[in-house]
Amino acid sequence: MKIKAAVVREKSGLFQIEELDLEDPREDEVLVRIEGCGICHTDLSARDQLTPSPLPIVLGHEGSGVVEKVGSRVRKVKPGDHVVLSAMFCGTCSWCKKGKPDICSSTFQLNFFGTRADGSVTMQKGGEKVYASFFGQSSFASHALANERNTVVVPKDIPIEVLGPLGCGVRTGVGSVIHSLDAKAGSSIAVFGTGSVGMNAILAASLVGCAKIFAVDLIEEKLAKAVVFGATHTVNSGKTDPVKEILHICEEGIDYSLDCTGNPGAIRQAVDVLAPGGTCGLIGAPPPGTEANLDVLHFLPGRRVIGIMGGDTIPEIIFPELIDLYRQDRFPFDRMIRFYPLEAINEAVSDCENGKILKAVLRP
Repeated sequence: MKIKAAVVREKSGLFQIEELDLEDPREDEVLVRIEGCGICHTDLSARDQLTPSPLPIVLGHEGSGVVEKVGSRVRKVKPGDHVVLSAMFCGTCSWCKKGKPDICSSTFQLNFFGTRADGSVTMQKGGEKVYASFFGQSSFASHALANERNTVVVPKDIPIEVLGPLGCGVRTGVGSVIHSLDAKAGSSIAVFGTGSVGMNAILAASLVGCAKIFAVDLIEEKLAKAVVFGATHTVNSGKTDPVKEILHICEEGIDYSLDCTGNPGAIRQAVDVLAPGGTCGLIGAPPPGTEANLDVLHFLPGRRVIGIMGGDTIPEIIFPELIDLYRQDRFPFDRMIRFYPLEAINEAVSDCENGKILKAVLRP
């Protein structure tokens, strides 16, 4: 079928809106009409060729929409269902069987290589191969082919275009606090980087009852928004040493920290503010080969650093939980969103990169 999609054809190039041919769904696939798709830092990393993603490619991995057609073996969803798409996973490796699909043994192949598991592509233009299947979807488009495994049915009483960010940024930020760090009521936490993921982490920290929530960033406007979403303290790391500022308030250090930047300097700071027994979670994805210098002696009193992917969550479990909280106005993640038409994707990307907005959502 003919679809409209945003294509990247060169490293760090602009997105081009093009008409492409999309294959019909295979027996385990689902055709989704995309109503909303969030823009995530990982999309831009792929655009900049910091991930093993070939060009030309259609990106987008926070898609939500309406099912139009399903393959012969699909049983979980049916035409007309509202769905949110998430990362693709094999479902058979040891990590998938342990309930950890985000560290699936085939993560890179299924999410970044631009093809199905068998190497075939789902999109083309006049015989030209256009890579897709990004995170098993490629949702910067009017329609996307997903797999039954990475498709989650959601209620129809919530505007479907709002729910796309649940697929990555929201669940990662929330899950990092609630699952990965297992933050307790009355504890202290510092979030380095207050983009979409960091801001959702702040929301989650407020939700679980953290007593001190530090937001660390370079942009005053984002720090002001962090207070709205639950931060009790803010630190502009361009003007103040966040380690000195946080330790001035919490002399023994804090219980948890999250780095959402991938910046080696910020990672060091996120570790240095920890109290004995504290845990730092790393969410930010820097370029391959990035190293951070850490004081080994600092770790001996039980401090830990852990890597986090997807917030250690299972989409089919956490999406309903977050939607229930959203209905109760206890998790207003939609207040971070600004909508753009697909044709304005380059404007949306620019606004994201310049820190003008927290979360851009395209509406094809």
